[in-house]
Amino acid sequence: MPPTNSRTRKSNTERRQNKTEWSPFDDLATEYDAWFDKDGSLIFFTEVQAFKSLPPSLPRPWLEIGVGNGRFAQALGIETGIDPSIKLVEMARRRGVIAFLGRGEQEFFDEELFGTVFLIVTLCFLDSPLDVLKETKRILIPGGKIVLGLVLKESPWGQFHQTKKAQGHRFHKFATFYTYDEVLALLEQAGFSMEKVVSTLFQKPGKVEHVEEPKEGYFPDAGFTIIVAGKQGVIST
Repeated sequence: MPPTNSRTRKSNTERRQNKTEWSPFDDLATEYDAWFDKDGSLIFFTEVQAFKSLPPSLPRPWLEIGVGNGRFAQALGIETGIDPSIKLVEMARRRGVIAFLGRGEQEFFDEELFGTVFLIVTLCFLDSPLDVLKETKRILIPGGKIVLGLVLKESPWGQFHQTKKAQGHRFHKFATFYTYDEVLALLEQAGFSMEKVVSTLFQKPGKVEHVEEPKEGYFPDAGFTIIVAGKQGVIST
């Protein structure tokens, strides 16, 4: 059964709303959403294909932190999402997602509420990635999973996006990209153990012509990497 409003920490609602009055994606929401139907359509379907290669036994219910416009949640059957952009939250709701306005580091949900938490191209936009990962651990059930969808810093696509960031691109200027080793270190520090890696998008930026089949394992030349990690008992300090 998907979580409802009654399962959130209502006593903090006003504080949370005040902290999420504006997101840079509010001004970019329409353009961002249109990308999925135009230049980004093959990229999106390639990434969805990679997520669908994961074991169907990932424990439910599912949550997406940084649910954005709800495209991935809708495609993957993720029931619930949270995002700091009201414009994107409204889009996600129209796509059938139970979407809340909030930030991933806030204690928005009850402890041990979700079976799997997804962060899809979200880690790079977080102000406090370690805090979000620790909060993810708190809201996961024992044996729960975290699933990260990443554009890694060392990949051709990561280098492409970093160039765009340096040029002040309206989307990329807000992003901070991490290497594979940096992500694994963050996961370990937050109390997770890596279990599976899937890679895709081996076509280079500007040359995506077809939907790809994913490969298991880490490949530095992959434009999109999925890491599945399991919740452990103790958080490192």
